[in-house]
Amino acid sequence: MDRPVGEKPQLRLTRRYPVAPEKVWRAWTDPQALSAWFGPGEPHSVTHAELDVRPGGAYRIRFRTPDGEEHEVGGRYEEVEAPRRLVFSWAWHSTPERVSRVCIELQPVPGGTELAFLHDRFFDQAARDSHERGWTGTLAKLERWLTSGSDCADSCRRG
Repeated sequence: MDRPVGEKPQLRLTRRYPVAPEKVWRAWTDPQALSAWFGPGEPHSVTHAELDVRPGGAYRIRFRTPDGEEHEVGGRYEEVEAPRRLVFSWAWHSTPERVSRVCIELQPVPGGTELAFLHDRFFDQAARDSHERGWTGTLAKLERWLTSGSDCADSCRRG
């Protein structure tokens, strides 16, 4: 698909979850909840999650992939409108000069919540395609966590 010259690649995904927007919001904004589902690896692959969820607040997430490698991403929250809209910058620790942006919008729908996910301002098409693979797996993990029937108080505890 051709883009106008100068327009950066972007990724749009839409998902529906059979839970209230507040639960989806908490999955993105509570460090313990996020640690249970975030990243392309197994559940609880997050080794560190620090989230200061307010405009200008920073976040940092470190996780382990199935091949045993650790990756760290971080950025700043640009917009926080609970439980409807969350916008934050996105930069890998290994390439801090490549800053992109993630926008999550939650809309109540009959039977649950629709998540509209936009990741834009990618460095190039290869970065966009790589993130599509990662986000597709990550959002599938989010769905499993949301529909597992467990609440963060139960599923996020570590022994």
